[in-house]
Amino acid sequence: MTAYRAPTHRVGRLKRPFGNLYYEVTGSGPALLFAHGLGGNHLSWWQQVAHFAPYYTCVTFAHRGFAPSDPIPGGPDPADYAGDLAALIDHLELPAVRLVGQSMGGWTMLDYAVANPQKVKALVMSSTSGTLDRRACDQSGGARYDAWLKDAEAKIAAGLANGIHPAIGTPAAARLPALHLLYVSIDQMAGTLDKEKVRAGLRRTARRMPEDLKDFRVPVLLIAGGEDVVFPAFLANDIAAGLPCGEAQLIAHAGHSPYFEEAATFNRLVEAFLARQR
Repeated sequence: MTAYRAPTHRVGRLKRPFGNLYYEVTGSGPALLFAHGLGGNHLSWWQQVAHFAPYYTCVTFAHRGFAPSDPIPGGPDPADYAGDLAALIDHLELPAVRLVGQSMGGWTMLDYAVANPQKVKALVMSSTSGTLDRRACDQSGGARYDAWLKDAEAKIAAGLANGIHPAIGTPAAARLPALHLLYVSIDQMAGTLDKEKVRAGLRRTARRMPEDLKDFRVPVLLIAGGEDVVFPAFLANDIAAGLPCGEAQLIAHAGHSPYFEEAATFNRLVEAFLARQR
């Protein structure tokens, strides 16, 4: 019986104007980078790194202001995220990359891909429209989005009253209490970071219109969770329909964090998508 050999793994800190950006590199092969959401950090991707590291060089990092990256007085500005990613890719001397962004991480990955399409082989947007204006992406003219938002806000409030993190949601927390506990623990690693201020920055920078991407030819996979109360799942199809190389997949029994809640399904979808871009 052949002995199991763990993938190579190293930790680094990249000096940036704000301080140090924390990152980890695991495995070998083509470069596959992951950007976490507002409730996460580099650890959020534990199920993806374990799956993809035998075939890809997996790069995870903590956004500026999110531990173990250095804190920033006044908190981070999401407009700076893509610049940090660009600096990290240059630092690691990666000639081509595949990008996966979850929720807030979609801001990072989409902006980098738009600025550097020649370097991006594939882009996965999980539960996010990134810097696209959500309501503008609604093909019903905004009516469907407005109705969804009213319902979602009520569900979030009810969940919070019961100690449920919105990024997991009540149905998934009931099915997967251990994963819900782990998600909350990772979220708490951000310490005193003012996440409401970060959310305001995300709203401020989400002003890109769908027509701005009419010539964006990077292959894009949008993955949505059918039980999501943070990102409207129907927008994944709407956004994909307006992209030259877009496609969408729904994981019906997942909330806002399909990569975390339904990792096997999420990994299978991403793996198949990446294989088609070779």
